[in-house]
Amino acid sequence: MSERHRGLLFRTFALITLAALAAGCVARPVGDFGRAQPSVLHDQVMPYAGKLIATNRKEPVSNLNQTDQEREMHDRTWRFLIAAHSRDWMFDSSVELQRTRIGPARDYRYGVERYYNWLRTTQYRSSPTRYNTVGRHILADIDTLPTTFQSVCAVQEVDRQRRVALAELSGIDDSVAGNVAARHTENQWHVDWFVRALNYRYESYSYALDHLLVETPHEQSMSVDENLRRMRPWVDRANRGDFCSSNSGSGSGHGVTIPSRFQTMVHDQEIVPQK
Repeated sequence: MSERHRGLLFRTFALITLAALAAGCVARPVGDFGRAQPSVLHDQVMPYAGKLIATNRKEPVSNLNQTDQEREMHDRTWRFLIAAHSRDWMFDSSVELQRTRIGPARDYRYGVERYYNWLRTTQYRSSPTRYNTVGRHILADIDTLPTTFQSVCAVQEVDRQRRVALAELSGIDDSVAGNVAARHTENQWHVDWFVRALNYRYESYSYALDHLLVETPHEQSMSVDENLRRMRPWVDRANRGDFCSSNSGSGSGHGVTIPSRFQTMVHDQEIVPQK
């Protein structure tokens, strides 16, 4: 492709992106349980534009077909990159621009106070219900982490098999090696993004719990703290890159008990059950 042709395509898709921004449709459409819904703009137009833009930024770009394992990993990690229950918290539009590579990674700039700000400004009839909300969000994450880790492990195995095949087979075009290396980098970038998102969620929940405890002290906070303690081993495993261990997140602490942040609590019998 000539430099002039590439420049024309770049400008064309830049205009498409600007039109999408003007129309307020940059955020990826989602359905039940935060799963992404099919969209020509988000599944074809924006990713294609993103590849051109990423190439222009001199980033690795692979044109290998996506495997089922890679597609499943992207689907399962998606809910951790956004939060459909609080759009102002996770910046859906910037997340979509980052996913499609139209824009550079911006999640490094997220502040942990955003979740708490969303939580405290949401109107509830009873203040303990905010604790229940945090608890449910943590449990939803814990419930999906095992299969998400398995999907990441499966992609790591696909990358390993690609490298083995490339090393052992003869007659493979030289361009394939570059594509294999680029896809490995793309996959690793996505895993790193998921790890950052998981840390961000954990830190945001912890920040919210600490501030709720000061703002509206309640015994309900103890169950939320217990949920956080159950989530912590998964965060530790992700930070170690341990996605293929047969141990569950809750069992990977090697017998070490994470101490509770609470010593004493004000006695209040109105406990809102976790759902």
